[in-house]
Amino acid sequence: MSKIRKIHLSPATVSVDIGDGSERGPYVGQGYILNKLGRPHRAVSIMYCYYPLDETWPKRAQDAYPDKEISFAWDYPYDNYFPYLGGLCGSTDGEPFTCMRDIRRHGQDVILTLTVDPKVGDEHIIAIAKDLRPFGRMMLRMNHECTGNWFSFTKRASYREIADFFVRFKKIMAEYAPNVQMILCAGAVMDPAEPVLEKEKEFTEAGRVTDIWSIDRYIGLNWGWPFEVAEKNNNQHKLESAKFNYEITKLSYNRYCEIYGEKKPFVMSEINADGDVAGPFKQAKIMKEFYTLFKKDPEHWASAITLYQFRDDGRLGLEYTDPSDPGVGIEWPLLDTYREIINDPFFKPLIKTEKTEKLPITLRWGSSEDSDGMAIELDMEKNPVFAEVNYPESMVPLNLMLEINGRWFHKGPGVKFTDLMPAFYKNKLKGPRKLNLNIFAPPASGENDPAQGSDWAENYYTTITELPDIRIRFEPIV
Repeated sequence: MSKIRKIHLSPATVSVDIGDGSERGPYVGQGYILNKLGRPHRAVSIMYCYYPLDETWPKRAQDAYPDKEISFAWDYPYDNYFPYLGGLCGSTDGEPFTCMRDIRRHGQDVILTLTVDPKVGDEHIIAIAKDLRPFGRMMLRMNHECTGNWFSFTKRASYREIADFFVRFKKIMAEYAPNVQMILCAGAVMDPAEPVLEKEKEFTEAGRVTDIWSIDRYIGLNWGWPFEVAEKNNNQHKLESAKFNYEITKLSYNRYCEIYGEKKPFVMSEINADGDVAGPFKQAKIMKEFYTLFKKDPEHWASAITLYQFRDDGRLGLEYTDPSDPGVGIEWPLLDTYREIINDPFFKPLIKTEKTEKLPITLRWGSSEDSDGMAIELDMEKNPVFAEVNYPESMVPLNLMLEINGRWFHKGPGVKFTDLMPAFYKNKLKGPRKLNLNIFAPPASGENDPAQGSDWAENYYTTITELPDIRIRFEPIV
């Protein structure tokens, strides 16, 4: 071990996000996902709903209406997402806050996808804003796919009213939780020959005030799931080419820029090629082609792509929920392909090594795209047989994210030891070289601390006073 340097974490050329939990499957813990994929995402999208004016709230719709005849996923009186248990008269002890804390502890930002009854008053919006304030630079995708007609909020208000509700929501969030960026997930260009957005006029002001533009567009989807199996003789499904989907998405971004005369971040908030339609092998091939199109385009116009989702009860995930044991995921071929995609340098965040530092050193966690950490330089003779980090008492309570040789690890509060060897199983060193052990410190509780100063909602600080003991051996002990 030699010198310590300050390092800075900054965005990938195009970042990768992932969905984790929805009406199609429960949330999967971030420790499991990290160890499956080998690196954290920029952000994790979780999906919830808020319909507090309904008599059966806060029960999930399928539990509130167990006897209702359903033939389409969105036939319930309100959306069948898991309920947002915060808000007015709610609590932040349960979901989605338990998941948000888990996401942030693992060095990722939160994208909260939230469908909200557009009839709620300002007091409800203020309560939600106060709920979200401690969760740093998170993103809120409120009433997504709002130019469609399937979600309950589209059946309770006109498109103009939904757009006006978004503008009101954004104004209140800016006052009470300015650290939260809002995503408008509205209409896309549908026809290349007529490059205008769906419901463009109704959502003009919403597009102006939002922080981020977005669309959802699946290359392949069986929207009849789980009530209809996709077959050649029925029609609640589609499959198009990766190239066509890419072109439509880029046209949508260009149209936004044309309307407003400016550029804003643009994210693809849901994308996959449903295995119900494409099958497992074609699904993996299509998705590899789709991500490659972003890499080949020199304009680099998109900010991030969100794969839907990690584990799915159908065939829209990297894993399929085991019907005999819902806590177990069965890997799909797409998982290996996706792991390869996200470990391409094009989609990985940059870690820049800066000046030499001495202890004590203060680490700043702003977000997965703007944080300051430290690097410990290691002299590696060859591929190790043992590589581990042992933490002194002062570091045991800390929450850390570590990266070495392209592999990331999470050290939770109370953990005394991290085995780094998974970084050297497949990606073996071929000879002597210097490696950095990069260390960042997201908040241990998953929430920022108001006691840390005026910028507490945007940044979280951790001071390191002593270094860990790093044990590296290049031969077996016996």
